[in-house]
Amino acid sequence: MKHTILIVDDEEAIRTSLRGILEDEEYIVLEASSGESALELLAKQPVSSILLDIWMEGMDGVETLRRIKNQDAGNSVNSDVPIIMMSGHGTIETAVTATKEGAYDFLEKPLSLDRILLLLGRAIREWLLIRENRLLKARVESAPPMIGESPAMQALEQQIRRMAPTEGWVLLTGENGTGKEVAARRVHELSKRSNGPFVAVNSAAIPEKSIEVELFGREKLGPTGTLMIQAGRFEQSNHGTLFLDAVGDMPLKTQAKILRALQEQQFERVGGQQPIQVEVRVIAASNKNLDEEISEGRFRQDLYYRLNVIPLRIPPLRERLEDIPLLVEHFTAMQQTHMAQTRRFSRESLEILQRYQWPGNVRELKNLVERLLIMASGTTIEPDDLPEFLHKREKVDVDSPWSMLLEENLRNAREMFERIYLKTQLERQQGNISRTAEVIGMERSALHRKLKMLGLG
Repeated sequence: MKHTILIVDDEEAIRTSLRGILEDEEYIVLEASSGESALELLAKQPVSSILLDIWMEGMDGVETLRRIKNQDAGNSVNSDVPIIMMSGHGTIETAVTATKEGAYDFLEKPLSLDRILLLLGRAIREWLLIRENRLLKARVESAPPMIGESPAMQALEQQIRRMAPTEGWVLLTGENGTGKEVAARRVHELSKRSNGPFVAVNSAAIPEKSIEVELFGREKLGPTGTLMIQAGRFEQSNHGTLFLDAVGDMPLKTQAKILRALQEQQFERVGGQQPIQVEVRVIAASNKNLDEEISEGRFRQDLYYRLNVIPLRIPPLRERLEDIPLLVEHFTAMQQTHMAQTRRFSRESLEILQRYQWPGNVRELKNLVERLLIMASGTTIEPDDLPEFLHKREKVDVDSPWSMLLEENLRNAREMFERIYLKTQLERQQGNISRTAEVIGMERSALHRKLKMLGLG
């Protein structure tokens, strides 16, 4: 990846000379002739380092440095880049002042070519390491692993491993609580962007009046007349992955702006006039049937086609009940770090947990495990410690594999299997009958008749 360097100096000859040197080393070079123009440019363009002259007309270098570092309380994407100060009248006092304000280092004019290149290379390497360390720390703290050895989870992991190294955009579908964000983070971890940021946006959790600022950022004049920049999620995810969760809940007006930003890889901040260029991979997710949302006029068809490059379905927990012991073990280990006493689930308790259908999916299981670990009196959680609803086997969901096994009549069991199987395949193909018929090897008309007979059509 080529790095962008901003040269800020009011002497054109120095800017021209530095540009030639840096472009020979394959840097991308931007220029600003004043502190004011540098701030305007940085509001629009991410950079990797800045060469900043101290003595300039108007706003001097130290004040420019101060404003870059303090821009919107550090929310700007350029607030942490290394800034190297330059001066033909350097003094120890000036160098100390610049360092206190956050400068990376100090160069005296006339500038040494070798010194410039050595310092820039070192500054960018350290900046990248600091950013990578910050991202890795955030990932360790916030990214839960994908847990499960069931066929459904093994198939999902294989799909992710195949498509993660590509640049294809991904649309994750699945019920609430199945772990769509966990899958999105797994895609990011296995991608070529793993050292870049992973930025998640839950569209359903953001008020409609705030969502555009959240996504695209904002520009406004502060009390003193200075431009204040708030970087949005698109800007924060530059050179990384943007995860748009609950995309089906976005207002239509926002969908139109999202589509334009995705197509052009640029946008304007709220209150801004200049386009901001970004380079991101988008992973979207929805718990809604987007085909139905399109037919009802609540979701843009062109946005759906833009997002649905690689579809991935996250299976509900009822389709991978054999993963429950591993999930319980994982959630128990997480909770034990906050408890003085070690607890475990008995084999009988795990068997009961595997007979329940978990309408709230993995999230419901996690919450129950935490509650039981806190409230149980003994060191082993036995069947008597489980809530009453888990013991009611006779009320098993009619669409569950367990209900089929409890049926004594073979014909009825076969019909139950067909209903479960076809409903699952339809969900995987997002309700598209033609695609489902092709996948399972049936004629569309025959599948349509079968669905009507089973009460699914």
